[in-house]
Amino acid sequence: MRVLGIDPGLTRCGWGVVDGRPGARPTAVGVGVVRSDHTLALELRLLELHTAVTALVREHRPDVVAIERVFQQNNKGTATGTAQAAGVAALAAAQASRPVHWHTPSEVKAAISGSGRADKEQVTLMVTRVLGLSTPPKPADAADALALAVCHVWRGPTQDRLRVAALAAGAGVGAAPLSVATRSAVRPGRWQGIGSGR
Repeated sequence: MRVLGIDPGLTRCGWGVVDGRPGARPTAVGVGVVRSDHTLALELRLLELHTAVTALVREHRPDVVAIERVFQQNNKGTATGTAQAAGVAALAAAQASRPVHWHTPSEVKAAISGSGRADKEQVTLMVTRVLGLSTPPKPADAADALALAVCHVWRGPTQDRLRVAALAAGAGVGAAPLSVATRSAVRPGRWQGIGSGR
């Protein structure tokens, strides 16, 4: 599958595209950072980010977009900007009919390095090794985006199967009817990511 990873942020929004499948070494397709001028009005910064992510989806045509889910941060201002950037990225994916999956930082760190407490330098080092890159991706936002994409390549299909099995089990007698989108997702022989965003 092809995954577009997004490490959301207003000033720097990292992105990385990876091709791969579970159990195999993935391949980096592209990586970079979308930047916005902090002196611009918030709505213009969000518009710039939306336009950039929309262009990335059109150019790389990912099967799924993986976005970092941040539960809490010490700086409330930063957390708000991160959440807004994540929402805009998810909107761009939805407008292109691409499923969105959310991964926590600890989940991504564990997938790429084996430790949910790895620091940014360790994540960058492991991303460089796993993808066989000649030089480490910089800045850290770009490396984090590639790590998100790799995480989904390796873990996403398993998570999808678990979700589909849970949905199918809940679709028995006495269960509430499934939505059209959910019925499509659990249809035998059809794969479709089911976003877990709130």
